[in-house]
Amino acid sequence: MDRTALVTGASSGIGHATASALAARGYRVIGTSRDPDALKPEQRPAGVEFIALDLADEASIERLAPALAGVDVLVNNAGESQNGPLEDLPGDALRRLFQINVFGPVRLTQLALPGMRQRRYGRVVMIGSMLASFPLAYRSSYVASKAAIKGFSNGARHELSPFGVWLTTVEPGSIATGISERRTKYIAGDSAYRDDFATMLNALDRNERAGIGADRVAATVLTAIGAGRPRAHYAVGSNAPLVFPLRRLLPAGLMAKLTHGRHDLRR
Repeated sequence: MDRTALVTGASSGIGHATASALAARGYRVIGTSRDPDALKPEQRPAGVEFIALDLADEASIERLAPALAGVDVLVNNAGESQNGPLEDLPGDALRRLFQINVFGPVRLTQLALPGMRQRRYGRVVMIGSMLASFPLAYRSSYVASKAAIKGFSNGARHELSPFGVWLTTVEPGSIATGISERRTKYIAGDSAYRDDFATMLNALDRNERAGIGADRVAATVLTAIGAGRPRAHYAVGSNAPLVFPLRRLLPAGLMAKLTHGRHDLRR
């Protein structure tokens, strides 16, 4: 294998599993972390070299330009999971979320594309979320950010495919990665939505504890990378093979009711 892959957020969860799987396949793998020097041994997959990246810092992103010029596979995995009623979301929190989940990954992709195009080979995988396809109350900002990177990927793949460069989105459902402990939450002290918000969070945590492992998502990412013509979209977890066909058959209102019922929001 004479390919180089870069995986953002490679010290935990889906990023860790994906970086480890790519290294096991013989790729030279570069992983990113906000502070590589602070990583514990168990956070460093075997065969993965780490470099610093803070997606909230534009200068940190630009410093990766030399590394990205030689990357054949880019997995945009790092991101923030944000929750809150739309009415209560602070503007600075929204701007931070879109910088981390959308603008940062898009800029990394822009920096990688010239080299991929010139070599006539490249794979860019956006790690999205099934919530982009099945929106959920109190997660509107997160849903919007994941829908945005999916939109970039779906549109731009038609620009790049003639050069052998393919963009794709992998949408995980409920994943047991401990992300519930790292979610940012925003709600006003006197919020009218407090009870429903707490109900949704409890159900979200329950569903994620029962979710599939990060290795299942990593296997799907490797399927996309290894395909001759990767599909625009792959989904894994949360009964994806069943619910996506149902979405095409059932009325949108009923699908929304089912999505919210799974999170104990039943009205």
